[in-house]
Amino acid sequence: MKTSSSLTSGSSSPTLSNEEIGRYSRQMILPELGRQGQEKLKGSGALIVGVGGLGSPASMFLAAAGVGRIGLVDYDVVERSNLHRQVVHSEKTVGMSKAKSAQNFLSNLNSHVIIDIYEEPFTNSNAISIVSKYDVVLDCTDNAATRYLLNDACVLAKKTLVSGSALRFEGQLITYNYADGPCYRCLFPIPPPPQFVTNCSDGGVLGAVPGTIGTLQALEAVKLLSGMGPSYVGKMLMFDGVTGSFREVKLRSRQNGCAVCGDNPKITELLEDYPAFCGSGYDDKEKNVDLLSTSDRITPQEYDRIRTSNIPHILLDVREPQELGICSLPNVSKNVPYSGMDSEMTMMGLEDFFLQHQQELQQSKNGTSSSSPPIPVFVVCRRGNDSQRAVKLLQDKFSGLSLSFKDIQGGLHGWAKHVDTNFPIY
Repeated sequence: MKTSSSLTSGSSSPTLSNEEIGRYSRQMILPELGRQGQEKLKGSGALIVGVGGLGSPASMFLAAAGVGRIGLVDYDVVERSNLHRQVVHSEKTVGMSKAKSAQNFLSNLNSHVIIDIYEEPFTNSNAISIVSKYDVVLDCTDNAATRYLLNDACVLAKKTLVSGSALRFEGQLITYNYADGPCYRCLFPIPPPPQFVTNCSDGGVLGAVPGTIGTLQALEAVKLLSGMGPSYVGKMLMFDGVTGSFREVKLRSRQNGCAVCGDNPKITELLEDYPAFCGSGYDDKEKNVDLLSTSDRITPQEYDRIRTSNIPHILLDVREPQELGICSLPNVSKNVPYSGMDSEMTMMGLEDFFLQHQQELQQSKNGTSSSSPPIPVFVVCRRGNDSQRAVKLLQDKFSGLSLSFKDIQGGLHGWAKHVDTNFPIY
């Protein structure tokens, strides 16, 4: 099965007005583009799935370049924590649909461009119908389920897919499904285990990194649409923001046995449930887990009463040290990141810490309370998920000590919501 035909924008390209010639003149004088290439851009369409850190710069440069029609798919709303990297949005659009926010910006940037918005989840029920309307598709998403869905939709609709990703200081760019090049499934036939996938919310990202990759996605799309041809078929561009270096990695070619683009594909229509296939949902938002019984949890309000009553206890913060530096409760006893909690050295250190705390408590009672109740140990994290995992681990490891482990429901987000509305959240 041939993965994609060469890109065309129709039998004839629209002509340019004098105003458009003046607007695009600085790129039209490039011999690689010229008037013919600019007219191809005007007659073409690009779909951007995800108007976040990657989709923001990609959409801006595609609109500025004069791509005639741009589709924006995103059902999320703008949050303040988006603004350091999602530059198509602003403080004034916080709370607004990302697709609508971007549409407003791009329409003001270039009124010649038609901006379609899809303020709905991108799923197997609408993917083909949306993708089919455009000449090239940009994957600016951040989760495995959408990546597989988008790849399959592009293969089935014979559309080229320009895929970008960014996390921490690193970014990657690959163009899939062009001519005889590979598709995403050729390289990654099986999705990674969900527990090994990190998102920007948890792993962090420096804003200029998705800005760099998203801009390069726009460049790749412009070259595709104008007839220059792509640069990253069969190879991955890797960017390291720490060193400022770029390098290319050659990828394996299209696989004849690929499930969707192979010679005898098994996937001839979209799967019914991509989240089930990947073990994760269509977004990167962390879902609340429910691992503990109610007896092993306390509400933020209950912990606040314990804290203000000066009841002896231990408060463990299981976030990473850099997160502790952003904000913390004022009475944290010890910071033990959950990511390394199960190491032998960490457990030995915790055991010494707990035993020392028990001794100090005994001494404060003049050593008369040999049958004291277990010392309460409350565990807090950012959202109340890692704290539950930590409680289960601690209960297992220290069952022989006189300790009572409980997690604070909702973590610091719950604290900010129910106890201290002025507490910073991130």
